[in-house]
Amino acid sequence: MATDRPARWPCYYADYLRLDTLLSQQVPESERLGIPAHDEMLFIVVHQAYELWFKQILHELDRIQEDFGHEQVEDDRLGRIVHGLERINEIMKLLVHQLDVLETMRPLDFLDFRDLLSPASGFQSVQFRTIEIRLGLKSEERLRLGDKRFDLHLSADDRARVDRAEIGPKLIEQLDSWLARTPFVQLSGYTFSTAYREAVTRSLTSDAEQLRNVEGMSETQREIETRAIAGALERFNAIFEPHTGRSAWRMSFAAIQAALFITVYRDEPVLQLPFRLLAALMDVEESMALWRYRHSLMVRRMIGVKIGTGGSSGHDYLRQTSDRHQIFGDLFQLSSYLIPRSVLPPLPPELKSRLGFAYADRAAE
Repeated sequence: MATDRPARWPCYYADYLRLDTLLSQQVPESERLGIPAHDEMLFIVVHQAYELWFKQILHELDRIQEDFGHEQVEDDRLGRIVHGLERINEIMKLLVHQLDVLETMRPLDFLDFRDLLSPASGFQSVQFRTIEIRLGLKSEERLRLGDKRFDLHLSADDRARVDRAEIGPKLIEQLDSWLARTPFVQLSGYTFSTAYREAVTRSLTSDAEQLRNVEGMSETQREIETRAIAGALERFNAIFEPHTGRSAWRMSFAAIQAALFITVYRDEPVLQLPFRLLAALMDVEESMALWRYRHSLMVRRMIGVKIGTGGSSGHDYLRQTSDRHQIFGDLFQLSSYLIPRSVLPPLPPELKSRLGFAYADRAAE
């Protein structure tokens, strides 16, 4: 019987994985120069493993962004997006654990070959920079290396790769567009912005009143906490009252309202998968921040206050990136505006029915 499938031959493990090529790529500078440095092999293997995992993350992002690029994201695509993001998060957690292996190399062991690496630096990892860019980290938000943009430390070919990523689609922009199309925020005479806004305003106002009655709190601390609540209320109101000028939110107000609606009513069947999507994005961001922070602690342990091999401020630079290189911060901010389920505004019956599964509705008829 004829078949269109191509002919295949027996597959051998080493050939399939290209092990001859792969295992010949660990070439320590210390060995090449005849300077003993046993731990350079570990250093190379760990960083090459990082780059392989970065390649897998970019591979996952390819499909995630292709699925998100459709005008209408069907349920099967949404499921694949969530699955891909959860896989990326597991990879990022693995990258954190790889630091445990790298830290079996002690500072004196690192000094055996550190000077041979200059001016090469993990800062020049184009794959990781591409991941940050494609997720949505803006160039103006990125910490500079000294007084220069990071791409000026790259080769011409690598700068071209970064430029292509800069002009390509960003996941946060695709998320914004998808959220802004959420149909349930205003439907059948129900306006989420009115009902929920009133409930949150009451909640935050109550928090401020309770602060005034807390015993044992200094007036300075009371004032700080009161200002924080006032600021939170101002940012919350800004979601529903678009105004000119710089916004405290990165995403559009329509997207923020939708993300809040999904988060608040996540127990409704139709919203469970969208909520997993938002949670997965926050998981990825949190794992990336943890990796950066753990990396900064390892650098402090290894080189103290010395500058990095690429010319950065070493530990201090890496620590700052864990705080400032945020992409999905708006999603984390939403927790400020959650209220107990017991005081949630009830959804109209028609809307609640549409947030259930269709087959469940038919079974009830």
